[in-house]
Amino acid sequence: MKPEQLEALLNYRLEQANETLREAEILLRENALRGAINRACYAMFYALLALLATKQLGTSKHSGAIGLFDREFVKPGLFPRKFSRSLRLAFTLRQRHDYKELTVIDRTTAEHTLSDAKDFVRAAEICLHTKNNLTPEQRTNNQ
Repeated sequence: MKPEQLEALLNYRLEQANETLREAEILLRENALRGAINRACYAMFYALLALLATKQLGTSKHSGAIGLFDREFVKPGLFPRKFSRSLRLAFTLRQRHDYKELTVIDRTTAEHTLSDAKDFVRAAEICLHTKNNLTPEQRTNNQ
């Protein structure tokens, strides 16, 4: 992939992540907890796809993306292990609340998931801005 194509892809994924975070905030504010957890998980996933793109890796499955994140970013020490735990927990919660029947969702869990998602997206943005030297305009557009 050419550098300008990679840059465009990274910007696109970060825009997706930030838009999805805003959706999660709206859903949480409206007490749509299942949707808030879903969107928080997807915000993390889009940011993760941006990170993986810098290594020319990708997958459409959350579990595969998390495994790649651990291998490429956590094990080498580029990201603390807490981000792997946050990703795994968000994925598990999304799976449970989207597909299992009669699950109870509490506001605290939704708030915590959204907070973790914001932290993950911020950390991904910092990593991407540092690694790929995105311009100040791009940084502003993606925040």
